[in-house]
Amino acid sequence: MSNERAAKLEHYGLLHAAGADARAFLHAQLTHDIEHLPPGRARYAGWCTAKGRLLATFLVIPQAEGFLLQLALDLVPSVQKRLSMFILRAKVKLADVSGQWQQYGVWGAPALAEDLAVSEEPGKVSVRIDAERTLVLASSPISAPAPASDWALAEVRAGRALITQATQDQFVPQMVNLELSGGVDFHKGCYPGQEIVARAQYRGEVKRRLYRLSGAALSAGQPLYADGNTEPAGIVVNAANGEALAVLQVAAGDAKAPVRPAPQSPALEILSLPYSR
Repeated sequence: MSNERAAKLEHYGLLHAAGADARAFLHAQLTHDIEHLPPGRARYAGWCTAKGRLLATFLVIPQAEGFLLQLALDLVPSVQKRLSMFILRAKVKLADVSGQWQQYGVWGAPALAEDLAVSEEPGKVSVRIDAERTLVLASSPISAPAPASDWALAEVRAGRALITQATQDQFVPQMVNLELSGGVDFHKGCYPGQEIVARAQYRGEVKRRLYRLSGAALSAGQPLYADGNTEPAGIVVNAANGEALAVLQVAAGDAKAPVRPAPQSPALEILSLPYSR
């Protein structure tokens, strides 16, 4: 298509889970329902510690021969090692396949009709992300003149947090709005940290939330400051092209109180997200 453009996404990695027990294993580990995930449909999910803190965020993509788990590239070795520790006697093989697929973000009218619909053909897997964007996993290169930061910015504007090394093991899912962006099922049953995640949801114990900011070049893991407080009031989760997602204290974020990259720097602007609490 003439109006189609693509970016090579080198900040993502891929794990592959295969075997007779792969579906049940992932269902028991992740924050979303994988047991009833149909063919041809992807799903967002998180993986938590026993204390309910996110170790990774995934896009789970079913395949004919198992599941692909898209996550931050810098987390692939540690997540593969730690997740493999829970396999025990289950018939599951977890492999790093980051080098076997090239990942692209493609803009243009998606061929798939619904968000998170999946299409698989030899050497290519496509996932519709939204009405304008498709994630394409390809075994061979495609033309990708657009910068990857454009895709990262679209993810920021969609309010989807990507956990990386800089933010691993710091947030319960609600702090990064994972339940609002489609990554948590509160009816699916047990997984690591499930009791803490459920308690935070039903007892209203979440005092920090994800907000979208603009006004400075920021980076994941960077602390943010509120006026009159020398201690950090928030932390950047993801950033691209002058915008960012950051976890802030709800009292400050909802009031749009001044939040700054440094105590004496200009205040950042708090922008809207495409979902509401």
